[in-house]
Amino acid sequence: MSVFPMADSRDAEGVYWVEPKHRAILPLDRFHLSRSLRKTIAHDRFRVTADAAFERIIALCAEPSGDREDTWINPSIEEVFVTLHARGFAHSIEVWDGDQLAGGLYGLALGRAFFGESMVSRARDASKVALAWLVARLRVGGFALLDCQFQTEHLASLGAIEVPRANYNALLGAALGTTAGGLATGAPSVDGDWGALDRLRVPRSPPAPEGAAEKVTVSGPVAGKDIVQLLGHTS
Repeated sequence: MSVFPMADSRDAEGVYWVEPKHRAILPLDRFHLSRSLRKTIAHDRFRVTADAAFERIIALCAEPSGDREDTWINPSIEEVFVTLHARGFAHSIEVWDGDQLAGGLYGLALGRAFFGESMVSRARDASKVALAWLVARLRVGGFALLDCQFQTEHLASLGAIEVPRANYNALLGAALGTTAGGLATGAPSVDGDWGALDRLRVPRSPPAPEGAAEKVTVSGPVAGKDIVQLLGHTS
């Protein structure tokens, strides 16, 4: 997976493979959570789901937008990733504003690496929220590498860095349990757990019933304030 597929346009029939000399990655312990983004996530400005609308996310990523008239996601790429999703390898994060899909991202999980393919935003900060939830999910699931393909100002503002191809291949080999040459290291391969965040139950303390002697604590699903806490010690 040191290469990734692209097409010249939405209508292109062929696909070519890209291996940049410098690769963008986002170190999972260096996600930059700005004060405004922290507030947006903690207040649950958006509802966030995982793998709830994969086909809609990839279709939204393939749509033209104000700053991009065409896309590199052609029907062949779309079809392959929908198949990979059905087989449990490709995943999506969806960000909802009410019942409307406001943004999100999709990518491929192999070993302890997640290869981000594309993200999209149709509302302010929607893609940033998606990436924050992704980083938290990968951290909880024991992933080691988040590949972002090409560096952009948007990604850099969130903590992404560029590394030379050789450094990237070494990180990739470690995340996949192989050497840079593709040979097994001899250590058992351990996959990241994409669903670990979904199984995480966070203690909640609802208001105590009138006359209750003790506060009752129950567990609930992960909310925005929990994501902020998970990312709180990142820079």
